[in-house]
Amino acid sequence: MQTYQLRNEEMTIEFGKMIGKLLHPNDVVVLDGDLGAGKTTLTKGIAQALGIKRYVKSPTYTIIHEYHDGRMPLYHIDAYRLEDGNADDIGLEEYFESDGVTVIEWAQFIKEYLPEEYLKIGLDRNHDNTQRFLTIEPNGERYQQFEKFLEDQINGQ
Repeated sequence: MQTYQLRNEEMTIEFGKMIGKLLHPNDVVVLDGDLGAGKTTLTKGIAQALGIKRYVKSPTYTIIHEYHDGRMPLYHIDAYRLEDGNADDIGLEEYFESDGVTVIEWAQFIKEYLPEEYLKIGLDRNHDNTQRFLTIEPNGERYQQFEKFLEDQINGQ
């Protein structure tokens, strides 16, 4: 598991772009982090890499935002409000098996619905909120490649 330091919002977006360039239809990215850790900011970078022009914001109240104006759809899910159930009504499997990329915030509330393979990204911040730390945790063979590619990108290879 690799950890990367992100000094500002721009670095978080750039890291999201690097991840977004690697994504294919049916890919699932799980973002884990506290409020304000940078989950939606990272998603903005992923969206930019997918060619999405619309403004990306957290789907806290709507649960799902769909973006269809890029090279493939982006399904941005905030599962925080699904803590007490109701995930059955949303049809999560349809998103996971679709022609787009699914990014999920607060996925711990829908663990039983997640596919076997997904890319987990942890976001944390220091005590005075001046730095972010990102960890990559691949779940499945496909996502093992991400770790190596990102390391090479950051090291300039």
